[in-house]
Amino acid sequence: MIDRATVDRILDTARIEEVVSDFVSLKRRGANYIACCPFHHEKTPSFSVSPSKGIYKCFGCGKAGSVVSFVMEHEQMSYVEALKYLGHKYGIEVKEKEETQEDIQQRLHHESLLIVNDFAQKFYTEQLLKSDEGIAIGLSYFKERGFTDATIEKFLLGYAPNKRREFTHNAQRKGYKKEHLVEVGLTIERDGTGELLDRFYERVMFPIRSISGKVIAFGGRTLRKDKEVAKYINSPESEVYVKNKVLYGIYEAKQAIAREQKCYLVEGYTDVISFHQAGVENVVASSGTSLTTGQIQLIKRFTNKVTVLYDGDWAGIKASLRGIDMLLEEGLEIKVALFPDGEDPDSFARKHTREQLLDFLANNEEDFISFKQRLLQQELSKDPLQRARLIGEVVNSIAVIPDAIVRAVYIEQTASKLNIKEELLQQEVAKLRHKKQSENFYQQKREQERIERLQGIQAADNQTYAVKEPQGGKNIPGFVVNTYCSEAEKEILYYLLKFGNLPIHVDEEFAYGMQQDEEQTVAQYILAQLQNDDLELQNLQYKEIFDEYYRLKEHESDKVLRYFMNHPNGEVSKIVADLFIQPYTLTIQQFSKSLVPERNVLGRVVPKSILIYKAKVTAQAAMNLTEELGRAQKEKDVELQNELMGQLATLMQVRNFFAKELNRIIF
Repeated sequence: MIDRATVDRILDTARIEEVVSDFVSLKRRGANYIACCPFHHEKTPSFSVSPSKGIYKCFGCGKAGSVVSFVMEHEQMSYVEALKYLGHKYGIEVKEKEETQEDIQQRLHHESLLIVNDFAQKFYTEQLLKSDEGIAIGLSYFKERGFTDATIEKFLLGYAPNKRREFTHNAQRKGYKKEHLVEVGLTIERDGTGELLDRFYERVMFPIRSISGKVIAFGGRTLRKDKEVAKYINSPESEVYVKNKVLYGIYEAKQAIAREQKCYLVEGYTDVISFHQAGVENVVASSGTSLTTGQIQLIKRFTNKVTVLYDGDWAGIKASLRGIDMLLEEGLEIKVALFPDGEDPDSFARKHTREQLLDFLANNEEDFISFKQRLLQQELSKDPLQRARLIGEVVNSIAVIPDAIVRAVYIEQTASKLNIKEELLQQEVAKLRHKKQSENFYQQKREQERIERLQGIQAADNQTYAVKEPQGGKNIPGFVVNTYCSEAEKEILYYLLKFGNLPIHVDEEFAYGMQQDEEQTVAQYILAQLQNDDLELQNLQYKEIFDEYYRLKEHESDKVLRYFMNHPNGEVSKIVADLFIQPYTLTIQQFSKSLVPERNVLGRVVPKSILIYKAKVTAQAAMNLTEELGRAQKEKDVELQNELMGQLATLMQVRNFFAKELNRIIF
């Protein structure tokens, strides 16, 4: 870990406009700088850099953060790597905190595995380019596929010789430990005899790199025609290689994907390499494995647009449809392109120029739902059960799409194409989504209960957050606040972070139970107001920032901004950047015509924000109780109905109080 003094020195020295200008051409506009966003394609500049606040913000794609988060996002570095990068840029020696013995051992072990893989890559590449066997077999194979020397070097291609112990003996002679060779899967230790053998032999080698460019695994392809020999074998999983979080070619493709805002997804190593050689670099491969959530999240770091490329193998396409549903569920925009019969991405790319390849993809890609409808329509028969099953396949894909508007468009389109009533499709989609949400809810609940048991915390079956009637009513259980309140929580967080250390003199009309001469800060007031009613923020990210604020020793606005803007968690710095970059909150907008400074009206706008939040909490509680009451009525549970009606009556009194107060307040 980097010590705090070094981090502070880096943050004091680094100027965001200087760092960003290393990657983007900035133009001054007033006190700020503007440019076309480096994170998405745009013609009109919407990317803004504020030197005074040390913040960048794109009003097109929404990315925002500090100088550290910019380097992390643009260069795909970790927090520590970004700090080291900035330290090097400004000539600051990066000192790291003293590690525990366990930390040192863990770090050295991890580094040792990467060093072993790096040695293996260099060994295989040397065998390919310098050994007689490698040149005759491996290099000839790559040349036959049209790979140039530059391509072979770019992808670190290699060759594993025919001798079963060649690599292992060579590695041991160089001092590499048997345990490390076995752990990363380069060497196999036979049970009983302890004999060491190479996993890869007589194969052309495809090193697999992490997003930062480290060699973490290998894929080996045999050139034999023997069907009993596996065509491809891959490294087993290890500490440095987790298959479901890795995509072949992601290191080579990441900048092109971010620049083009599109990712082509193929199946094999040579598909990726041939696309690169043709000049199309925004392509990655799932390496023959079923697509996983971890791989999808990796793509999502760079773009939301994915085009899946297929050859004409319909059986293979049908087998992969489930993986594409996972892409839809993650909110990605999915298209599909089919190559002509007898062609695959590799062969087609080798026969065409970059312009021809891109023209073909642009003219032949189609929306995935439309593609799936067309694919399944080919199998429609007069059998009603068969027809219902196929329609269900399309409905399953529509149901996982998170965006309601996109779902509605697809439902309308599907109803027209498959000649089925739109209302029926809407009902089926709603049913599937409700089922999925219920499954997720109970799964999360079981996981939470499991964690609570492990921590020795007694799990409550009906954990609630109580609301008190402002004039002294009893607590009202029975509800959980959800994202319905997020905007109000965001506004409270804004005032806390920006003005938390300032004194607040609450206007008389808001001073419930307070003495007018009572002195307190905005932070003290907000905390007291929430604690008095047993409330806490329900948006987990906002709650994390809220709780961390009260753990800080310094609450001055500039220090708070600096702390959170350079937070190791990039999502935290983005949220805070969004809060500080917006000119007004919803409440203060009502003062904007008279240009009243925010700090002059804190005694009015902060309490009103709290009041709005409590009103939303109460409204959500009423909705939840109403739903429970409806279920109780269906089940004819009279005792529960009476209890819920009593709670609801009390809650309605609270709601009416808040409504009255909000209507009474005039800005």
